[in-house]
Amino acid sequence: MTTAATTAHEGTGSPYALSHLDALESEAVHIFREVAGEFENPVILFSGGKDSIVMLHLALKAFTPAPVPFSLLHVDTGHNFPEVLEYRDRTVDRHRLRLHVASVQDYIDRGVLKERPDGTRNPLQTLPLTEKIQAEKFDAVFGGGRRDEEKARAKERVFSLRDEFSQWDPRRQRPELWNLYNGRHAPGEHVRVFPLSNWTELDVWQYIAREGIELPQIYFAHEREVFQRAGMWLTAGEWGGPKDGEDVVKRLVRYRTVGDMSCTGAVDSDATTLDAVIAEIAASRLTERGATRADDKLSEAAMEDRKREGYF
Repeated sequence: MTTAATTAHEGTGSPYALSHLDALESEAVHIFREVAGEFENPVILFSGGKDSIVMLHLALKAFTPAPVPFSLLHVDTGHNFPEVLEYRDRTVDRHRLRLHVASVQDYIDRGVLKERPDGTRNPLQTLPLTEKIQAEKFDAVFGGGRRDEEKARAKERVFSLRDEFSQWDPRRQRPELWNLYNGRHAPGEHVRVFPLSNWTELDVWQYIAREGIELPQIYFAHEREVFQRAGMWLTAGEWGGPKDGEDVVKRLVRYRTVGDMSCTGAVDSDATTLDAVIAEIAASRLTERGATRADDKLSEAAMEDRKREGYF
């Protein structure tokens, strides 16, 4: 006798087997619900980038038909892509969510932070982020970091304890056997939570395609005025580019990751559809951060140094 369950999972080896994406989704939903049960004031980091978009989609799934019991937080460098900020605001309005914004520009205007000579503001995000966490008393902060992105992120657990100064110590990592997560923390400390830790860039794109998730069009191939610096195609802007000798040209490009315009490069691409992007990612031998993020090329330990100071 053939049941609906066996028909639905025919060829998987078990009538109750989950697909790869279903397993990742189930794990992430479990993490969101664990945090809701363990913590008093969690927040989701949301920039309008693809990882934070998938993270919010999973949070919506975890609690539907109830609203998401968390607010959103964005650290705005002041050099973000306009298309991504527009998507962020539209998403917040559509789901009636509360958005907190920590502005790097405010800290520069007050003289607390100083512009870097290279115009890059990504390294300046740490202080606005940590002070906003302390001011709002967030005790759990969801981030979209994945272990495949960068070697320092590969060291981190799903629940990552941060001390009262928001600093990360790899030696304080806790075991997470059998999907058991330890959220205990002292007053003033908080926990960074990474529901997408076990996902890859390809998993993210395949999930976006399966779920029909809308993305900013910057992720798909489009004609854009760019200039080359340090082997990357950067978008011209008030942040300090281009310099003398850096010619602006129009190219067909797309972005694999989005962040500060001064350090996030585009890649040559003709991938205008989800299927084309997925095929492109499957063939790539470079991680998205390794290929397009100048801030990770400052040193071999650039990401780990920033994480120790309080960055994600």
